[in-house]
Amino acid sequence: MGKKVIVGLSGGVDSSVAAYTLLQQGYEVIGVTMHVWNQEGDNIYSQAVHDAKKVADHLGIPHYVIDFTKEFRTNVVDYFINEYMNGRTPNPCNMCNRFVKWEALLDRAKDFGAEYVATGHYARIKQLDNGRFVVMNSATAVKDQTYALNQLTQDQLAHTIMPIGQYSKDEIRKIAKDAGIPVADKPDSQDICFISDGDYKAFLEKYADTKLPSEGNFVNEAGEVLGKHKGIIGYTVGQRKGLGIALGKPVFVSAIRPESNEVVISDTGDVFARELYCNHLNFMAVEDLTEPTEVIAKIRYAHKGSPCTIEKISEDTVKCTFHENVRAITPGQSVVFYQNDYVFGGAASASPMTISTTSVENNLSFSHPVTDSATIAEYFSNPAIDA
Repeated sequence: MGKKVIVGLSGGVDSSVAAYTLLQQGYEVIGVTMHVWNQEGDNIYSQAVHDAKKVADHLGIPHYVIDFTKEFRTNVVDYFINEYMNGRTPNPCNMCNRFVKWEALLDRAKDFGAEYVATGHYARIKQLDNGRFVVMNSATAVKDQTYALNQLTQDQLAHTIMPIGQYSKDEIRKIAKDAGIPVADKPDSQDICFISDGDYKAFLEKYADTKLPSEGNFVNEAGEVLGKHKGIIGYTVGQRKGLGIALGKPVFVSAIRPESNEVVISDTGDVFARELYCNHLNFMAVEDLTEPTEVIAKIRYAHKGSPCTIEKISEDTVKCTFHENVRAITPGQSVVFYQNDYVFGGAASASPMTISTTSVENNLSFSHPVTDSATIAEYFSNPAIDA
């Protein structure tokens, strides 16, 4: 019997083929379905457990359902709520990957005597000549999931197998059909797993510890009131549709100001910038950034990436200077750095008019407006500004 590996079985075709592939490679495979959230009437989770068990039975591997609701609530749901309450647009999948699907699952893997965890992500693991582990792009750009994996640590990567990163989705489905896997034709999930109906506002109203931000003003860049918005949680930088305001011309959200409960609306040009500052750094290809480095940076999951120069300006802050303007740098979204075909590193991002400081206790990032009297150094050296 080969080395023991825990496969996160979600009940979908990707993780199922991951388990099947590892079996074919001689690994001793154990399937684990992660119970991460309790929600009334959540038939999607029940179906996922049912499908995962069917797959495990078909493959002849043991299957366990393990409770990770505490870890998920702390590292994903609370983070998700806090970011929206502070006018930021969160990346819950990134946090879930690092702190739940990897950190928590690897910890449980020890109970099974397993050396590795494996998932059905469209990505690959590579060890560079310097000994560092990186996440490589998948073979198909359409399904590439490396952006959401940018916070994985070296220890996590050293104990991770990603067996389907060299395949396209069509190839995965064909492998599943040829192997008789019962979920070969199961559709992909699209929504955030803990908000199956897509109603973010209802979720926040139910689970936030404090009252959601109330109605406030739409303002222009000069601060003139243009109308009323329904709460800052309903908007994101760059948004053009569904604003609920008619001004007789195309407009978009250029900024969100949680401190004054204002949404800034612009009608000229677009939300373009050449620089951003980011923190909550995680480098894969190097231990630390010691000199200005050329990379391709993605500022959101669907962004194709833009050339930029990154350099550290403080212990936990990187300045990114893009070669050309990029659109809608959104506070809260990750910025992920690529070199060649792999992730060089990643961070949480801030808009060019904000500076982020990180709460070490809960791994959250918060943005603060830069005033004429405040410098970048002041925002990162004065802890009182975080108040």
